[in-house]
Amino acid sequence: MVRKSARILWKEKIGGKKQNNFVWDKGDFKLSKEFYGVILGIDPSLRSTGLAVLQFSRNKEIKLLFRQTVKVHSGLTMADCLGAISRAIDDVIGKYPPDCVAVEQTIYVQNFQTAQILGAARGAAIAAVALRGLPVIEYPPLRIKQAVVGYGRASKEQILRTVAQLLGVKPELTFDEADAASVALCHALTYRT
Repeated sequence: MVRKSARILWKEKIGGKKQNNFVWDKGDFKLSKEFYGVILGIDPSLRSTGLAVLQFSRNKEIKLLFRQTVKVHSGLTMADCLGAISRAIDDVIGKYPPDCVAVEQTIYVQNFQTAQILGAARGAAIAAVALRGLPVIEYPPLRIKQAVVGYGRASKEQILRTVAQLLGVKPELTFDEADAASVALCHALTYRT
């Protein structure tokens, strides 16, 4: 079977062309199912967490229902920042009930303290979702970029432009909001039952 790049698959998906997306399952090929519903995408960070709620309909329409960058003042303690992240996510889930939540996994960092801070922010986000009883799916940054842009080492600008184009919004998204939307897009594009 000839493999197609993510960019070509995206073009075909948006254009409505029938695709052959096969999933390997116990030695047999099965057609994958498309995702329909609402996804909350989260790009966690202590000082600026990105949130995006996307709705995927059966007619292949993608709607950006909500976007937000949770900016936390640098003078606040870590506990206050984590509380703000948790409250913001809880508010979004209350207003736009998602079917699932997609979260970006921690990136590799050489600084131990930075890794701890990112881990705490992810923990606050995941805990807020878990308290609502929603499924959480995590994706590594390289996979998100590969699924959305077609290149695992894409820049923030490339992600922003691609996400804005796919969602039909002008590049008024912040980098954090575009990253959150790309996590949700990644889940919808790579969703498997």
